[in-house]
Amino acid sequence: MRLRALLLTIAILAAAYALPAQGAAEPNRDPEKAEIVTSDIDLFWKAYDKATQENAVIVYRDEYLKKGSEGLKEFQRLRIGSVDDLVAAINSRPGYYKQLRAGSLTISAFKPKIRASFVRLKEIYPDSVFPPVYFVIGRMSSAGTLTEKGLLIGVDMFGKTQNTPMEELGDWHKAVISSIDRLPFIVAHELIHYQQAQLTDGSLLAAAVREGSADFIGELISGGQINPHLQEYGNARERELWIEFEKEMSGNDRSNWLYQGEKAKGRPADLGYYIGFKIAESFYKNSTDKKKAVRDILLVEDFPKFLEESKYAEKFRGVGE
Repeated sequence: MRLRALLLTIAILAAAYALPAQGAAEPNRDPEKAEIVTSDIDLFWKAYDKATQENAVIVYRDEYLKKGSEGLKEFQRLRIGSVDDLVAAINSRPGYYKQLRAGSLTISAFKPKIRASFVRLKEIYPDSVFPPVYFVIGRMSSAGTLTEKGLLIGVDMFGKTQNTPMEELGDWHKAVISSIDRLPFIVAHELIHYQQAQLTDGSLLAAAVREGSADFIGELISGGQINPHLQEYGNARERELWIEFEKEMSGNDRSNWLYQGEKAKGRPADLGYYIGFKIAESFYKNSTDKKKAVRDILLVEDFPKFLEESKYAEKFRGVGE
């Protein structure tokens, strides 16, 4: 695991600073040449049609996970786990997975919009790198992540329709699942993560700015973001959230703000994304050179200084905006 973590760190640093990892192929810098891989979606539905209660584990293992792309194998390692975990998720939400098919088979229609966001990123951040994008179906544990192999997008988190059987879902899934037309926004979010500098600061502030920055610049290039529910909730309570966050931001405990899943109580999970978004937004708005601002946001290493330069906290002290 330490070796894999080291390799991932090298890859992200290489992308962020426009340098390929030693011995690696030159990274792709042409948005028009970025691979958009959808073959795993077809594999999943072929396995789905063959699977029965008796053979599901074997079928999903042999016909989906084993035959899948490099991206699917990475997603299994990071987010799916064992084939038993995958089958358990499908069996526990049969109605949801059944109605997921129609939307998942329309992904190709979003390729022009996805590629347009890649082109836009190249315009505002010329050092951009464009890895392959893999669309996969998992166990509803992640909408997206990345490794040195590319961007890994969990299409199973984009199955919300008028007919979604919400009774099969817990509170967190009810809040975060999206419709298939929001798929380009998660691609944009993960693409921004791929450009970011290595995160060496373990503070809550650093983690929130990193996630919120991916939302903010992702919205700049794609026209939307993955957390509209957090914006709606946060905008109505921004001052009180900031006061609470400010007290905790220098510590390493993220449990009240990030990666909470079903553990959040009384309010939406992952409000650190919202705070980070607002800090990045303020930094961008208060910068005269917007291209430099994008680069500074992506490559920030001194997060307290970044917060100060953003002037975000000033509006809660009666200064500035």
